[in-house]
Amino acid sequence: MHPSSLPSRGGIGDFGPVAYELADWLAAAKQTLWQVLPLGPLGYGNSPYSCTSAFAGNVLFISAERLAEQGLLSKEKVDALPDGDSPVDYENVRAHKLPLLRQAADSFLHEANGQLRQTYDTFCRENDWWLEDYVLFSVLREKYQNQGWHSWPAEVVKRDAAAMKKTRKALAQQLDRERFLQFAFFQQWCSLRSYCSERGIRIVGDLAIFVSDDSADVWTHSEIFRLKDDLTPEVVSGVPPDAFSATGQRWGNPLYDWDKLKATGYDWWIKRLRWAVENCDIIRLDHFRGFEAYWEIPADEETAVNGRWVPGPNRDLFDAARKALGKLPFIAEDLGLITPEVEALRIELDIPGMKVLQFGFGDRGAHVYLPHSYTSNYAVYTGTHDNDTTLGWWKNSASDEERTAAATYLNISREEDIAWSFVRGALTSVATLAIIPIQDVLGLDSDARMNVPSKTDGNWSWRLRSGQLTEEVARKLASLVELTDRDAVLRKDSQPKDADAPEQASASEQRKRKMCEQIAT
Repeated sequence: MHPSSLPSRGGIGDFGPVAYELADWLAAAKQTLWQVLPLGPLGYGNSPYSCTSAFAGNVLFISAERLAEQGLLSKEKVDALPDGDSPVDYENVRAHKLPLLRQAADSFLHEANGQLRQTYDTFCRENDWWLEDYVLFSVLREKYQNQGWHSWPAEVVKRDAAAMKKTRKALAQQLDRERFLQFAFFQQWCSLRSYCSERGIRIVGDLAIFVSDDSADVWTHSEIFRLKDDLTPEVVSGVPPDAFSATGQRWGNPLYDWDKLKATGYDWWIKRLRWAVENCDIIRLDHFRGFEAYWEIPADEETAVNGRWVPGPNRDLFDAARKALGKLPFIAEDLGLITPEVEALRIELDIPGMKVLQFGFGDRGAHVYLPHSYTSNYAVYTGTHDNDTTLGWWKNSASDEERTAAATYLNISREEDIAWSFVRGALTSVATLAIIPIQDVLGLDSDARMNVPSKTDGNWSWRLRSGQLTEEVARKLASLVELTDRDAVLRKDSQPKDADAPEQASASEQRKRKMCEQIAT
């Protein structure tokens, strides 16, 4: 469940009181994992998979209540924010919440001192390697009416040194605000994550393999992407035609220049992975097959038909990352058409793959998604954010044959048992990890679906209703977790240590722990 789905004040879920209530509920339900989607700032379509930075946070997740507790906002202003649990209206949230967050930023910048100010200064100093580029990109993007950076003035597009210096001076106040908002995001996220950890709950983050063309990353690191002289993409990402789409999928992300990245020791990627594991405990690698081979589409093609498979960095990237960071806690998103080469890479790297129960009831080829075919090194899901809910799938998408097969396999006799039968099937499997969308825990229908990949609007807006996470549901889930011993499967202290983990990895973790301790103080 993404934080945006929480029924927090302000029109969108955030890191405030309701998030802490969720952590308490998860602990009561004996859950040891909370998986989220990417937490970055939203770009086109409000998709968390199309962020404007691979490092920055989505400031809409900042809790106004927490800012008020720090004396940066008045209670009256916070109480004026819309309450309730209606679907997220992103335009409305930005219109009402962003001005309030910026007021808090001004209050901090003009009045804050003592420990909080020192913690802020430390945050800015230790993260200037991504923070300074991002805050400038964010302020400029707003200055130019959220138009893509390719349409900005030429000297800004090309990051002319004199133009950059002049721009930073002219926009100094706005840059200070954005720095504070990033600090507030990571301060609140760190505090929430610590609260979860104290209750035995680890965070599963999500890292998209590609980044958005309209991002601070492509603007500031154009040399590591396949771009033309005018800095527009030469080739873009996607997947080829298949049974679901005659023209494939043209995602449009610029592709990496892996040769140049290799020449730098994969420096940018290693920084990205280090930042990911500093801010989450386990990382789901989206589109894992793209590390073995990716679908390259000429940028002037309107569909994915005329693309081609191109070898990716393969094990070389992961060896460099392990040398720099030690053993990394990944889950490989290896859904779809996976070749023997991709499977071999995953097994070589000893990374759990994914199994989705909803996929298992078609023809015999689909049975690889059913528990009898699993080995332990998998994470099993009833469904994902891209699927309909299990009840919605049963009622609206599944064929008669699939329903019959699922009923037989999972012993379903009543409609009200459908979602819970899938939950039980996942938790009783041999897969080491079992992760359930909150919609399936609650047995919700299609109106609770998070994303329909073919839709261009209306996605990412679903929210829990206040009071849905009851003690009764927690007890029911806890009983099944105890019966399957899953509450003991993944405790942080029991994780194997990598003897080859270098000193810089532990130093990085120590910095993060120190910041969390300062925040708690």
